[in-house]
Amino acid sequence: MHQKGPSSARSSWPGDELVAAAQNGDEASIAALVSGAHPHVRRFAFTLCASSQDAEDAAQEAMIVLFRKIGTLRAAGALASWMFQIVRHECLRRARAMVHRHEPSPEVVIPSAEDDVLGKLEIERVTAAIASLPADQRRVLIMRDVQGLPGGAVARSLGLSTTAMKSRLHRARAAVRAGLNRQNGSTPE
Repeated sequence: MHQKGPSSARSSWPGDELVAAAQNGDEASIAALVSGAHPHVRRFAFTLCASSQDAEDAAQEAMIVLFRKIGTLRAAGALASWMFQIVRHECLRRARAMVHRHEPSPEVVIPSAEDDVLGKLEIERVTAAIASLPADQRRVLIMRDVQGLPGGAVARSLGLSTTAMKSRLHRARAAVRAGLNRQNGSTPE
């Protein structure tokens, strides 16, 4: 296992061998996997959740699911997508609970290994673009586009007028689009 330095949040996910050992019930591997995945899961949570408290809670919930259900992961290479889906689900659940207190939450979907391979790079690119937004724009974008909340509910929960919410959302979408274009090396249209 490699040493974690100051850039550990940007280091790679735990390797397939460690994941496979954890799937087979090796307790030391499970502990190492939870420890190695935590910075990535936390970053996902802070990018996807509307508040820092929800992000902390969602990351903690995802780590509990990882610890308890690692044996159900279909492919060792699907860890990042699986954890992203768990965090996304938990952030959505928390946002819906804030808006609609009694609405049931959907089941966690575990993607296939193929989906993981195709989506891992795109997830990282989009996550980085959203994380680079100012906090006010990031909150609006996450609540509206990631969590799928209605515009009026987003405006009310953030104490904004609908016009102000739409303006922030427009600026956030434009900034994400520009960031993704820069990452692709293309120029905005």
